[in-house]
Amino acid sequence: MKLIFASNNKNKIKEIKNQLGDDFEVLSLEDIGCNVDIPETADTIEGNALLKADFIKRHYGFDCFADDSGLEVDALDGAPGVYSARYAGEDKNDEANIDKLLDALEGETNRKANFKTVIALHLHGEQHLFTGIVDGEILEKRQGVNGFGYDPVFKADGMTVSFAEIDINQKNAVSHRGKAVKQLVAFLQSK
Repeated sequence: MKLIFASNNKNKIKEIKNQLGDDFEVLSLEDIGCNVDIPETADTIEGNALLKADFIKRHYGFDCFADDSGLEVDALDGAPGVYSARYAGEDKNDEANIDKLLDALEGETNRKANFKTVIALHLHGEQHLFTGIVDGEILEKRQGVNGFGYDPVFKADGMTVSFAEIDINQKNAVSHRGKAVKQLVAFLQSK
């Protein structure tokens, strides 16, 4: 089955392809000639996933799926949340985002947080949502070199290392995106 993943984020594409396996051919926005930075103007993670999937379906006509993810930190009233990628500015700089987060949590004892991913799927004229959440905490400093985004400062409950200290297969087994993709795969395989 061929599906368009409404993303050009190489890290996300790699993670998703790793999980979907050979049963699915995943094409990126670049693969279909879409070089538009699809506006993410919704005020929820679900809303942004839907905006991206709707854009591809409306403008290109392909069955597709899109995701949006966010880091929700309890002590920051759920921030950065829907603004996670742009937390430190529109240039979406992972290092600057982490710096801003660590500064905001300086001296804070409540470091509870969760990662949330919502995948919006358009398939055969129907729309479906899949949500994955992983609870954890924000570390006081970066640990590890794998992954992307906030992975170096996020440690999931039950783990002793950050997401940046594990490989892609280990991360997919426990991460928010991994959980949402498992639901997506189970749904697609049932069709």
